[in-house]
Amino acid sequence: MNNVWKYALIASMGGFLFGFETAVISGAEQIIQKLWKLSAFWHGLTVSISLIGTILGAIVAGRVSEKYGRKPILFAIAMLYLFSAIGCAISPFWSLFLLFRLMGGIAVGISSVVGPVYISEISPAADRGKLTGLFQIMIVTGIFIAYLTNFLFVNFGDNAWRYMLGIMAVPSIAFYFLLRNIPESPRWLMQHNRVDEANAIADQLNIQIHVNTTTTSTGADVSLFQSKYTKLILFAMLLAFFNQMTGINAILYYAPRIFELAGFSQEMSYLQPIYIGGTNVLFTVIGMSIIDRLGRKKLLLAGAVGMFIFLLLTAFGLRDSNNVFLLYYILGFIACFALSQGAVIWVFLSEIFPNEIRAKGSSLGSTTHWVFAALVSWFFPVIVEGIPDGGYYIFLFYAIMVVISFLFILCLPETKGKSLDD
Repeated sequence: MNNVWKYALIASMGGFLFGFETAVISGAEQIIQKLWKLSAFWHGLTVSISLIGTILGAIVAGRVSEKYGRKPILFAIAMLYLFSAIGCAISPFWSLFLLFRLMGGIAVGISSVVGPVYISEISPAADRGKLTGLFQIMIVTGIFIAYLTNFLFVNFGDNAWRYMLGIMAVPSIAFYFLLRNIPESPRWLMQHNRVDEANAIADQLNIQIHVNTTTTSTGADVSLFQSKYTKLILFAMLLAFFNQMTGINAILYYAPRIFELAGFSQEMSYLQPIYIGGTNVLFTVIGMSIIDRLGRKKLLLAGAVGMFIFLLLTAFGLRDSNNVFLLYYILGFIACFALSQGAVIWVFLSEIFPNEIRAKGSSLGSTTHWVFAALVSWFFPVIVEGIPDGGYYIFLFYAIMVVISFLFILCLPETKGKSLDD
């Protein structure tokens, strides 16, 4: 296997754990709500506490990865995932469970910045979309495996949720040991005046590095919030905002609950998310295979049209008890999301900023993403349980937001085929 692909695949395992950690709660959330007798508000917090952690992780990710390097931070991420998995599985009471879920969220937040940045920095321009897209493919694979293990453990009695959450320890350990085989990012080394090391790794990877020599010694200290970066900051933050306003995390986190709202049995409500996860993987792979050929912008625009249609169908489908077509509507939405927003966001955030502020800019975009992911996940059960036909109105809102996102996407630049330095 080509070294670049091997290193990118190893680094993208952080994405697998990212996807698993965020989606696994969908199988445990209703059990936990009953176990600790949580109101809709506190239950929303329990589900979204991980996302609050992702905000914290994303905020610090840019600074710590600039200071210490990409590779050491990837090791730290692996350990955080491991501690979170074990801690959640053995937590005897609610507040301790929240602490370990928060820890897992911090790992996700840091991973969502450092993983794509590292991969983009070791990738040649012609393959950067596909290589960085490995991270997204691993995210959706993690989501799929989380749904699958949830279904397998659902009949394990009162402690089923502990098995669902604890199994993440296995890939966390594998990730830690595989990271020993990857090099440091040559662009990070160049930014920190370790020129000989950077050139040696760049030669091994067969990539060219052109870094502004005036920033090599001070790259970690360059301020992100300068007027010349304003447009880039707005692009990153708004893309991240609209990514979450599609309602994707409401579906991923509450899939069994959504199907129960529509009148399906518990067994079917846990089985159908597996189809969601499989569709997510399939269409993400398709999206990654064409992103460098079609470009980021075309995928986003086409996906927005499809998402709007299927969100409307889902909204009206939730008004009909036991609507047999609801699964197909949600699968259609997932397919359109995976081909567009899902395929593009981490690629775009990792490549739109120049070398000297890439980690900080990607960190800001990721933080924005997780702030709104937390809000969506926290208030989804509050709205669904507190308003008659809440499911209908929340999905109608998501459909309207997709229309607005279409207009924003028209203003985005195309980054296809350009080097990171360009």
